[in-house]
Amino acid sequence: MRVAADLPYESEHTENLWIPLKDGQRLAARLWLPKAASARPVPAIVEYIPYRKRDLTRERDAINMPYLAGHGFACLRVDLRGSGDSDGVLRDQYLEQEQNDGVEAIAWIAGQAWCDGNIGMMGISWGGFNALQIAARRPKALKAIIAASATDDLYADNMHYMGGSLLADNLSESTTMFAFNSLPPDPAIVGARWRKMWLDRLRESGLWLDIWLRQQRRTEFWKRGSVCENYGSIQCPVMAVSGWADGYTNAVFRLMEHLNVPRKGLVGPWGHKYPHQGIPGPAIGFLQEVRRWFDQWLKHEETGIMEEPDLRVWMQDSVPPTTAYAARPGRWIAEDSWPSSKVERQSWQLARRNHMHPMELSEETSGIVSIQSPLTLGYFGGKWCSYAAAPDLPYDQRLEDGGALFFDSDPLSAPVEILGRAKVNIRFSADEPVAQLTARLSDIRPDDSVTRVTYGVLNLTHRDSHENPSYLEPGKWYTAQLRLNEIAQHFPKGHRIRLALSTSYWPLVWPAPKPVKIDIDLAQSQLELPIRKASGEEAKIRDFGEPEGAEPLEKHLLEPEEANWYVHHDLAAATTELEVIRSKGKWHIEETATDIENAFYEWYRSEGNRYASVEGETFTRRRLSREGWDAGVTTRSVLTSNESDFFLRAEIDAFEGDKRIFSENWDETIARDFI
Repeated sequence: MRVAADLPYESEHTENLWIPLKDGQRLAARLWLPKAASARPVPAIVEYIPYRKRDLTRERDAINMPYLAGHGFACLRVDLRGSGDSDGVLRDQYLEQEQNDGVEAIAWIAGQAWCDGNIGMMGISWGGFNALQIAARRPKALKAIIAASATDDLYADNMHYMGGSLLADNLSESTTMFAFNSLPPDPAIVGARWRKMWLDRLRESGLWLDIWLRQQRRTEFWKRGSVCENYGSIQCPVMAVSGWADGYTNAVFRLMEHLNVPRKGLVGPWGHKYPHQGIPGPAIGFLQEVRRWFDQWLKHEETGIMEEPDLRVWMQDSVPPTTAYAARPGRWIAEDSWPSSKVERQSWQLARRNHMHPMELSEETSGIVSIQSPLTLGYFGGKWCSYAAAPDLPYDQRLEDGGALFFDSDPLSAPVEILGRAKVNIRFSADEPVAQLTARLSDIRPDDSVTRVTYGVLNLTHRDSHENPSYLEPGKWYTAQLRLNEIAQHFPKGHRIRLALSTSYWPLVWPAPKPVKIDIDLAQSQLELPIRKASGEEAKIRDFGEPEGAEPLEKHLLEPEEANWYVHHDLAAATTELEVIRSKGKWHIEETATDIENAFYEWYRSEGNRYASVEGETFTRRRLSREGWDAGVTTRSVLTSNESDFFLRAEIDAFEGDKRIFSENWDETIARDFI
């Protein structure tokens, strides 16, 4: 990344300012402000998240905020109530209190002497979520937002559930927040009350996994923060951003289709990162795009951004399968609107002998085929959302396809490009009342290696509704549509396309209560591919430029990072374990004289084909210290199940130095609800 020098505005930084709320509580914020704003007020850009402005997002903020302030914006990083240095306790995600606080904070910022009354919100992940949710509240001063790696539908595309099936990320993300919510505010900001604030958080924040696991259907719990319930509630311009290795790509396309405001969509090859830091690359000059977007809507300057295509995406080329890529080859393509008239749906018939073909090229196929996958299918499937913190992308799918029912095309006589969602229309029967089906679309290369392109999961009890699922009657025939994740992919001439179906995909998805055999009626089962025709819109794509940012944070690594995935097979005991290590090591921040430790470990286990043996376990260790202050927290969560229930055990311990000052344990039983 290039450090931008000679920025148009000289800026100054305030380490902490307090935003008062009506109930007497205060939100803590960092402020970067052009010095000229004291005489000539400027628009403000707000990022509003729980991830601790003082330390854990400080490195990212150092790149983003001074850069945007240097281009004439007041920039604020605001800690949510109950997080970082803000007052209160954070008890769950996306609560009404959080949104109300955000609306109040925007009004307060708009009323400051250095602000001209025009506010924009930007954020990635949680910050993108609440940008959408607060925009739906229509605060008067909020004029535009940028939502990166976020969703309009908390049940359909979040780390909790996918196609009505429970994601293992529900465990890992709840553990992330378990650790975040348990950390204290910084006494350098809040003073001597830091210890009481910390104990209040430890006692009252709770175990969010318990909350989320009790909401297994698409209930009002998920709808309350889902702007898809009323797209018309958003009346300000929206830029939606994601990456193909991210978990939130589908929302970009839905927002482009359903919003009725000025909007832009951007999807690159990246994981869960801002695009100027995007991995896999190529990273782009995203902060330049942020600046253009907010110049257009907050400063009312004509930047030309609205003359460009509405949707820009990275058309990925074929690559050999591996778990991490420095960059994905491909090219930028564009669509003036979405859905696109340049994308046509083409049906492929599933046939005997593991074959599929375009329907118009052959006669109807008949026959019944069956699949009952081993529980070990999925250990090489990667993570639901790549955080680029470990080799977490799917490995060669030949290791998975042996336990799947797969259908291959003939070698392609000409290149094929797809853009959008592939769908599998299927007629099936199952021998158990609860079953799931995973579909993977892959690229078979000339050397027979298989690279997963996209995938989807459907809990078959949710075939008609995520709100009102219904059991399957064993032996009865049903129809369902399984939707895969949005993707843009180029399949070269001579390659083959594979559709693979499996009845389990552990540990990415928690398995059904019992092994299931599914029969498929080939005559009434097809794959739909979104085939994209050549377009001239690519000529309208403006070069993004190389990534820019402000001077990086000065920090020193004291203990090394470690990030890896290990699959352990014990052939004697017939056990399999996925071990995930995400340790940031220990580092020292010069600005605050603080040492930070941050480590996260995950284990996912199973024994043979015993579904009752499935177990997920997480452990975190975090510590903040400087002279006169030493606060640490460890957490552990374990999730298991049998045919009727989930069993959740968790523990938290908090330390001042070597002295444990708080400990709590949970032991909960939660009924399975069509999962």
